[in-house]
Parts: sequence; C-alpha cells; structure tokens
Amino acid sequence: MADKDIWLHRRKRVSEIIEVGYTEDRISRLYDLVNSTSIVVNLVISVLYTFEELRAVCGGWLLSIEAVTVAFFAVDYCLRLWTARFLNPKLSEARALWKYITSFSGLVDLLSFLPYYLPIFFPSGAVAFRMFRVVRIFRLFRINAYYDSLNVITEVIDSKRQQLMSSVFIIIILMLASSLCMYSLEYEAQPEVFTNAFSGIWWAVSTLLTVGYGDIYPVTSMGKLFSIVITFLGVGMVAIPTGIISAGFVDQYSRIKRISEYANEAEVHFIKVHLTEKDRWSGQTVQSLGLPSGIIVAAIQREGQVVVPRGDVGLLSGDTLVLGAAAIGDDRHIDLKEIVLRKHNPWNGQRIRELDISRQTIIVMVKRKGKILIPNGSLVLEEGDSIILYTQSHLRGASTIEV
Repeated sequence: MADKDIWLHRRKRVSEIIEVGYTEDRISRLYDLVNSTSIVVNLVISVLYTFEELRAVCGGWLLSIEAVTVAFFAVDYCLRLWTARFLNPKLSEARALWKYITSFSGLVDLLSFLPYYLPIFFPSGAVAFRMFRVVRIFRLFRINAYYDSLNVITEVIDSKRQQLMSSVFIIIILMLASSLCMYSLEYEAQPEVFTNAFSGIWWAVSTLLTVGYGDIYPVTSMGKLFSIVITFLGVGMVAIPTGIISAGFVDQYSRIKRISEYANEAEVHFIKVHLTEKDRWSGQTVQSLGLPSGIIVAAIQREGQVVVPRGDVGLLSGDTLVLGAAAIGDDRHIDLKEIVLRKHNPWNGQRIRELDISRQTIIVMVKRKGKILIPNGSLVLEEGDSIILYTQSHLRGASTIEV
C-alpha cells in the first residue's frame, strides 16, 4: 500500500511539473521554458530546411535537431497521458484519459509529433503523408498556455463567439447570393468563366474580402455595377467581426484594469434581508442559523436601531439583517435573464414543471406583486410575474442581469 501511495505521489509530482508551473516551482518553470523553446526551435528548423543552400550545407544537423525536438514532444505527450487523471480528479482514470485525448490541447499535442512519424509506419505512402507535417504549426498553440497575454486572445474569441458566428453566417449568405446574381449577369458574356452558380464563389470571396485578385471579373455593364455594390457591402461586412473582436479586447482589458484597481474595495459584499413571520429565521438565535463558512451577520436593524449580532441574539419578525460575504476572487460574471409575463405569454397558467424549456435553463426566482416566490415545480405562473432565470438560449423580450 505504501509503494502504491509513493507511486501515485510521483505521478502527481510529474503532473505538476509538466503543467504550467508557479513561479516558486523552479523545476516546473524550467520544464515550461524547455517546452516553449523546443516549439520555437522546431518551427525555426522547419523554416530553415526549406532553403536549398542551408539544406545542402547543414541539412543533417537540421534534421537531427528536428528529430530531438519531435521526440521531446512525443515524450511530453506520453507523460500527459500518464498523468491525465490529475487534470480531472473527479473522473475515473479511464474517463480522464479519454477527455484529455479528445480535448483540443490533447489533439494539438498528438499532432505535434504524430505526422513526423507517419512515414515510418506507412513507408509506401511517405509522399502522401508529408502534407500532415504541416500540422506542426499547431505547436504554436502550446505556447499559449505559458503566457497570460496570449490567453486574452482566446478569452476574447470565446466570449464573442456567438456574435462572430452570426457575422460569419451573414457573410456566407451574402457570398452565396452575390455569386448567384453574378452568374445570372455574366453567364451569357463569359460562359467559360461563370460556368455555374458556384463558379462565382471565388469572385465573391475576393470581392467581399476586398482582396480583388483580378483573375475573375465582370465585363458587362450590369455586372460591373453589381460588383461595385458588392465591394461596398464587403467593406462593411468585413468590418463587423473586426469591430466585435476590437470591442472584446477593450472590454477584457478594462475588466482586468478594473479588477486590479478596485480589488481591495470588492473584498467583501453586503446584502440586506428583511425577515417576516413566515421566515424560518424568525425566533432563532444568530448562532443557530447554520450559515455557510464565509458568510456572517454583520448587523441587525430593529425598529430604527442597530443591534450587535452576538451569537445569543434572537431574531424577530421585522428585523433587517445585513449579511456579509468574502469575494471569491473570480472576475467572471453570471448573466441572468428577466422576463415579465404578458397577457398572451404561453407560460401563463402553467406550472413550472410543465414548461417546455431546455434542461440547461434554470428558474432562479419568481417575483409577484413585490413578493419573491420559491420556484418549485408546482408553482403556477400568472400574468405580470417577473421571472429571473439562467439560460444560454435566446429569449425574446428578456433583459440581462449581470451578477
């Protein structure tokens, strides 16, 4: 049993070393430096090997250095497979291993060395497998884990993914529509160029993205006029995702700056809770409330006076409690949505358990005539109710509440 614990401890230590380390852990930081240096060296060697002069003089050295770096990537991948259970300790070892293998970082780690060894396993198709070696560019994504400034890029794209997908969808629709229209205008004049509706896709891409290679272009007057309109639309369409990403960077850096400047002021949050006769806390003492760790009763307001909340102080109906809680240090917000049931809303008169909503949608609370109701399954919703819920779905007429 002791040997098993020692072996498990060694695996955990290896996991700490190969993952992004803290400043105090010098071994882990050294491994991070070696890893990132190997990535850069491998990519530099790959670029230098494309020059015939260098390949003729020191091609053997370049191939040897590349082989060493790729072997390091293979060993690194094996170590990550061996310690995958520590990345997801709540999962079983098999599920944790599978989750790492199928994750984006796991695929990048695999593709960082596998294409290099493919011709060895498939010698007859060595030429065909050379294209897979282009995947080495994915090794750059591994550097992203070692620098917080690069992580901002992924955070911005992830936070704006819905807006970016919408803008890309609009560009694709406009591209297909413009290709079909240009085919209709130019087919009779250039049947060898615009042979079908999809033959104008290349023209639409180069025009909408304002590249304009000039290999395919309209010759008729209507085609030229339509091309001018599409060019103007292309400038605006390309500017949409650029503006979204720029706004995301501004929001991200503003949030980081706000957190760093006002972190000390936001260490403790306070809320007020008013007790009524129906509340369970009425008649109990402060020490018998059983509050979670980190939450305290900071003050009790009673009939215009402030009562010191000692443990033996009893709570009465009509008291207003001031609860304090330490900030959790997480800069991510939870976006709740609030909808007010109007006259023709299909939710009117239905119980919560009968609502046709996604499983990922959670009703947090229901406000009715100034009162807060517990959203249990048997609660019947009525016209005028204000429903606060958490959902990733789009709800028409809903307003967003940032928590």
